Amino acid sequence: MRRMSDATGNRRRTERRVSSRIQREVMQLILDRKLRPGAPLPTESELMEDLGVSRNSVREALKALQALDIVEIRHGYGTYVGQASLTPFVDGLTFRTLTRPDEEMDALNEILQVREVLEEGLIRRVAMTLSEPELDRLEAVVSRMEAAGREDRPFAELDREFHELLYGSLGNALVPQLLSAFWTVFRRVARVRDWPDGTTPQLTARRHRDIVTALRARDVEGAERAMADHFRGIEDRTAREYGEPSGGF
Repeated sequence: MRRMSDATGNRRRTERRVSSRIQREVMQLILDRKLRPGAPLPTESELMEDLGVSRNSVREALKALQALDIVEIRHGYGTYVGQASLTPFVDGLTFRTLTRPDEEMDALNEILQVREVLEEGLIRRVAMTLSEPELDRLEAVVSRMEAAGREDRPFAELDREFHELLYGSLGNALVPQLLSAFWTVFRRVARVRDWPDGTTPQLTARRHRDIVTALRARDVEGAERAMADHFRGIEDRTAREYGEPSGGF
């Protein structure tokens, strides 16, 4: 029995090593050929021949790459280069947070701290470079927040839109993706735990108005303080609403 168990374990380790090697080689192929998202990859048969491995090994490796959004398998059509989005990161971070029930508050605070450091640092960079049209777009979002607040309606998507617009002038595509990733994780966890929005819509709108007012005045320190106040509000709400796990994700 022990020999059979050892043999099974060795076989699985070998399969994992082969799968990892194929994954690396497929990624290198994408890089070497400068393939863009949506471009077709070689067929399974071509990969088998080029890499000298079995069809099953190719399929297992492609499934693993699909989970990372590096490739996209379209059944009946073929395999294509994926978007390499942050979706696997979001899923993993959400799962990590939800599987730490005894430390969930710490896990959420870690996420908030990372986002806070990013935004407080970035707002200093954009405060002196935002154009008037960009400020107008931010103000329009805040006006919609205020309208929702007067009706006591939550506006999570407007909040998300505001923060993504705020840093658009940087021309850095990764910034809004990262901020969106942390925002999504936080909202997913809040939804699973069934936390109501502890901060009133009116107060949330006012905190965003304070950010825009400081940016309009080119008041860098004021913008940083307004952003810090905004995050203090999120952290206070998290502390108030933290409760027992309710399952699922």
